[in-house]
Amino acid sequence: MASKMVRQVAIKSDGDVFHEIFTDRPHHISNMALAHIQGCALHEGEWGKVGSIVFWNYTHEGKEKVVKDVIEAVDQANKSVTYKVIEGDLMQLYKSFSLTVHVDTSGVDNLVTWTFQYEKLNDSVEDPNSLMDFCISLTKAIEAHHLK
Repeated sequence: MASKMVRQVAIKSDGDVFHEIFTDRPHHISNMALAHIQGCALHEGEWGKVGSIVFWNYTHEGKEKVVKDVIEAVDQANKSVTYKVIEGDLMQLYKSFSLTVHVDTSGVDNLVTWTFQYEKLNDSVEDPNSLMDFCISLTKAIEAHHLK
């Protein structure tokens, strides 16, 4: 059964820059949030292009993990990017997992929305609440880096 999880966080840093980081410069995230992301490498294609394959090293719940994903969609006008997980630790828990990062720059603060769409391997798998917490924490770390 497919599920969806959405969470938003306001940021004071530049929303256009935040979108650009997740779309065109994810390999710079480890410089901004090393406690979260230790590395990001392009395995195929070009940064920010649909169909490109990106490999991430990250630390979640105190454990070093990896994920390989494909850029499924990029919407420059609406400032969103969607990654579909194709390999890595998440595939041990989920049949499918996609995440979208959207930045709304129309308000006083910029609003970052994280959306997970996923299908669990079985009923004993928990919803990815701690991973969503990780993404919110990552967002705040990137914001803090830019507000320095």
